[in-house]
Amino acid sequence: MADIKYYDVILKPVITESSMSGMDYKKYTFYVHTEATKPMIKDAIEKLFPGTEVAKVNTMNVSGKTKRRGRTQGLTAKKKKAVVWLTEESADIEIFEGL
Repeated sequence: MADIKYYDVILKPVITESSMSGMDYKKYTFYVHTEATKPMIKDAIEKLFPGTEVAKVNTMNVSGKTKRRGRTQGLTAKKKKAVVWLTEESADIEIFEGL
């Protein structure tokens, strides 16, 4: 496994209608490094966003989509998604505030 630092674990937030509706329940969705584990994701969230306390982390592997370019066919890169639940006493994540 690669040596992944906490600031390399979280790649970007997932901004979709269903992920934004989960914010009311302190549920946030992120794209994460493909080799990141649940404890690594929990540690990265708590270090990157001060005042947050993670209650639960669920992860899912998203396979690449088939794309064509003329006669050539290939796949896009596979990704990993993490759904993070925060505790009731936890502070909200600020990057989602203006959305």
